[in-house]
Amino acid sequence: MKIVYLGSGEFGIECLNALVRSSHNLRLVVTQPPRAAGRGRKLQPTPVASWADAHLVPFIETADANAPQLLEKVVHYEPDLIVVIAFGQKIGAELINIPPKSAINVHSSLLPKYRGAAPINWAIINGESQTGISIITLADEMDAGRILAQSQTDIGPDETAGQLHDRLAKMAPQMLLKTLNHIADGSATYTDQDHSKATLAPKLKKTDGFLDFNDSAESLRRKILGLWPWPGASAMYISKKEDKAVRVTIAMAEVVRYSKPADLPQGTLDKNLNLICGMDSLKITKIKPAGSAIMEFKDFVNGRRTKPGDMFLKIDKYSAHD
Repeated sequence: MKIVYLGSGEFGIECLNALVRSSHNLRLVVTQPPRAAGRGRKLQPTPVASWADAHLVPFIETADANAPQLLEKVVHYEPDLIVVIAFGQKIGAELINIPPKSAINVHSSLLPKYRGAAPINWAIINGESQTGISIITLADEMDAGRILAQSQTDIGPDETAGQLHDRLAKMAPQMLLKTLNHIADGSATYTDQDHSKATLAPKLKKTDGFLDFNDSAESLRRKILGLWPWPGASAMYISKKEDKAVRVTIAMAEVVRYSKPADLPQGTLDKNLNLICGMDSLKITKIKPAGSAIMEFKDFVNGRRTKPGDMFLKIDKYSAHD
C-alpha cells in the first residue's frame, strides 16, 4: 500500500524504520514545524523530520495539517492509507477521508484506558501493572476509534516513563506491519471500544512535576518514575545550615516504611537522611541539581554537606515565601 505518515515524536521512529524496509510504499511524511530547544533556544526539527531528511523521504513541516494547501499535497501522493503516530495535532475528517482505506493510529496504551497525550506517564503515576500498544482507526473523538490490534506488557517495578517509552516503541513495528497487511488483504477486524471504560491521560505540564511531600511516599515514588525524564519530579532543596536553596529533580527513590516522627514536618530529612512524607518516607538514590548532571544522592550529600533537618519543599510553596 501507498502510505502517508503523520508524526512528530521519537516514539514512531522504529515504525518508520520498519515501514521503509517493508513491501509498503512510504510516499510522504508530515510533521510539526521546528521548535526552539536547549539553552540557546535554537530551532530544532522534530525527530521525524530529521529521520525523513536522513532517509531521503519527502516531508512537509506544518503547523496545521488540515490546511487546504496541505490537503492538496496529500492528495497528490495518492495514499491508500494514512498512519498517525505521536503527531501532536488534531486531524480533521477531510484529511482522514482522502485515502480509500482511511487512517490508523498507533497509541501507547491499552485503549480505552489512557486516551490522550501522555498515556505512558499516567500509567506509571497511577500504579498500573500493565500497559501496551493499541492500533485503532481515527475518530472524531480523541483515541476513540475502533481497535484493529492490541498487545500488552507488564510495567517493571522500577521502570521509568523513558524506559517504558523505548520498550513500547520497539513493540509497535511488528504490530503495525501485521495490521497493514491485514488491511491490504481485507482480513482486518475492527472492534468498537467500550467507551464507558475510557480514562484520560492529559498532556503533562512542568507543574505536574512539583512534588508535594504531604503525599504518600509510594505515590511520590510513582511520580518520580512516571515523570522521568520529562518534566521530572522536582522540589526545592533547603540547606538549613547554609540557608541556601537549589532546585532539584529526584530521579530515583525507594520507599522506607515507618511512622513519621511527631516533631518532623513533611519534607524534612530524618536522622538517616530519608525524606519524610505524608505516609512513610523516601530514600533518595539519584538526584539532579539544576544545571548539573544526574548523580548519586550520596555524592549530593557530600557536596552540599547535607544534614538531618534539611528540607525539600514544593516549588510553588517555596516561591510563595521567597
